[in-house]
Amino acid sequence: MQRPPQEDFSLKETKPHLGGGKVTGDKLTSTYDLVEQMQYLYVRVVKAKDLPGKDVTGSLDPYVEVRLGNYRGTTRHFEKKSNPEWNQVFAFSKERIQASVLEVNVKDKDFIKDDFVGRVTFDLNDIPKRVPPDSPLAPQWYRLEDRSGNKVKGELMLAVWMGTQADEAFPESWHSDAATVSGADALANIRSKVYLSPKLWYLRVNVIEAQDLIPGDRSRFPEVYVKAILGNQALRTRVPMSKTINPMWNEDLMFVAAEPFEEPLILSVEDRVAPNNDEVLGRCAIPLQYIERRLDHRPINSKWYNLEKHIIVEGEKKKEIKFASRIHVRLCLEGGYHVLDESTHYSSDLRPTAKQLWKSSIGVLELGILNAQGLSPMKTKDNRATTDAYCVAKYGQKWVRTRTIIDSFAPKWNEQYTWEVFDPCTVITIGVFDNCHLHGGDKPGVARDSRIGKVRIRLSTLETDRVYTHSYPLLVLHPTGVKKMGEIHLAVRFTCSSLMNMMHMYSQPLLPKMHYIHPLTVTQLDSLRHQATHIVSMRLSRAEPPLRKEIVEYMLDVGSHMWSMRRSKANFFRIMGGLGGLIAIGRWFDQICNWKNPITTVLIHILFLILVLYPELILPTIFLYLFLIGVWYYRWRPRHPPHMDTRLSCADNAHPDELDEEFDTFPTSRPPDIVRMRYDRLRSIAGRIQTVVGDLATQGERLQSLLSWRDPRATALFVIFCLIAAIVLYVTPFQVVALLSGFYVLRHPRFRHKLPSAPLNFFRRLPARTDCML
Repeated sequence: MQRPPQEDFSLKETKPHLGGGKVTGDKLTSTYDLVEQMQYLYVRVVKAKDLPGKDVTGSLDPYVEVRLGNYRGTTRHFEKKSNPEWNQVFAFSKERIQASVLEVNVKDKDFIKDDFVGRVTFDLNDIPKRVPPDSPLAPQWYRLEDRSGNKVKGELMLAVWMGTQADEAFPESWHSDAATVSGADALANIRSKVYLSPKLWYLRVNVIEAQDLIPGDRSRFPEVYVKAILGNQALRTRVPMSKTINPMWNEDLMFVAAEPFEEPLILSVEDRVAPNNDEVLGRCAIPLQYIERRLDHRPINSKWYNLEKHIIVEGEKKKEIKFASRIHVRLCLEGGYHVLDESTHYSSDLRPTAKQLWKSSIGVLELGILNAQGLSPMKTKDNRATTDAYCVAKYGQKWVRTRTIIDSFAPKWNEQYTWEVFDPCTVITIGVFDNCHLHGGDKPGVARDSRIGKVRIRLSTLETDRVYTHSYPLLVLHPTGVKKMGEIHLAVRFTCSSLMNMMHMYSQPLLPKMHYIHPLTVTQLDSLRHQATHIVSMRLSRAEPPLRKEIVEYMLDVGSHMWSMRRSKANFFRIMGGLGGLIAIGRWFDQICNWKNPITTVLIHILFLILVLYPELILPTIFLYLFLIGVWYYRWRPRHPPHMDTRLSCADNAHPDELDEEFDTFPTSRPPDIVRMRYDRLRSIAGRIQTVVGDLATQGERLQSLLSWRDPRATALFVIFCLIAAIVLYVTPFQVVALLSGFYVLRHPRFRHKLPSAPLNFFRRLPARTDCML
């Protein structure tokens, strides 16, 4: 596999012409000062009156066609209405205008050919300009004309003006970029939208006990467990050791619930009659809106709920009226936790669920999505390659989606969005996708929007009040290797409202305090995160237009927990890189001890003497050195935001079979011989890891055996040595001991032996528990 050049994946600083607003002091008056200004011709079609009839019956099915050169936009039509109201806005990009006259035609919808009713024309040179935040332009009544310019019956209320993308009419307007798109659903699917994630809660279900359970077979004691179901989440308790009709569990089950609560919690008490044969002894449904909410770890009152049992009578499900069995549970919605739907390594929100616990914001994040360059073709339409690109940005609970630019490998969005920031150690994620739902004919659930690439920016790496304008490479890992899909140009600004509050955040715990007072297990967090991402993707896919499931899962990195040889290598090299500093210090000290540079070794001797004779200087010296090192590295501080690193990810030299394994389905869909080869490879890697872990365990057990008398002679020698050392250290000044020890470590190579030292030989001879293992 040919390795792509590394420079193609680099981050580049750009200098776009941002804003267009007037400068007042140090601030731009335009609300769109992080994007390039784009000019649009806006046409607002409000309504018409006194339109003449055209059919034989004298009725009229009117609609309006707005035509500018080769671009044509139409309103919806009304049946048999001479005074229709449309209130639709059309926007034509000034860059693509190739005409001097704007035509607004009123037509009558017909089966064969639409009839012409009348029109209004405008010379583009006479259209007024409007600069936000000016007041909206008032619409006016215009008399309709025929094709010869003569006045005809009927009037049309219009407003026509030149504006920018900062105009309030821009988000909901029909765009000339969408001239090839037809259908209301497709038009809605290309407009920019803002989405909000549902408010997520952890639901704690503490199953305590049940009473008066009546099994179907009275001759045996039931083996009872409780199954709790919330939507598509199902958990169950263990079967208690004591078999009785009044079982006790006292187990906690955790679920993720989203507001508004749509489904009740169902508790089902079941008896394990035989393998794969469970009998329902009773169940109850509990609406979540009536469950108590708590903000801390205060106790919650428990409640008894009656269990209902349903039987089938003559094919109908009926409630069985008997002596009521009951279940004792403690339920609460936990508002003190943050429901994790993202990895904590690049989370965009760390606040608890309950708004009462939120701290005040520390600043504002502004993102300008400018344009993209060199996008790869994503599909074929009319026998030619094309891409219909849009962006999605996610930070906190707010998702934003830009409009879709039709059929362009260099789309220009120039849209700006704003978020409140509550923690600087958070990450904003921007993804670019290809819209596959524009031209109809797509079966629901079959067509999926393709990934073009993703960018993450950690806010704590940004300087405040500085505008970062960079071109980020869009990198996607394919089974054939890493591929650059294009570049996206972004402008980012992090504005801090209170420097003291932001600096104070660095002393606060990352997650809300409930995560530390009553922590959840790692297994619980993994399962709950999976459920949270599923709920978020389902809720957002039900919005109109939908933010589809594949988009949400890609933005939230749902599959990041799956095994990957490439990621394992990358994490190993990251560990080695982190230990690189310690290794470098060890090599430097070894050179000092071996007198590789005698002058440096003599200076170290002098420094060592000073610190031993004046021990109160040790800590100040350490912190002074750290300060000087930090100041020294200031000149090499990063000047750009972080971006995807192919070399760090081990994506630039990954083996094709490793990539094929990473993209394999779960469970696997590969042939048995390939699965066997990969299994053997995994066993080989796991064997090496097992050996390293065993060696670490051996060293720990040797330390324990110093005083355990497992080797009586070794322990006796160590105990006698400790007694002698205690006496010597008691009568000898500490400075003398430190000086002798330091001079011994730093002794000249001529006084060193090639063989290992006596203490190391003694330690290696200590017994471990390896001889007790099978």
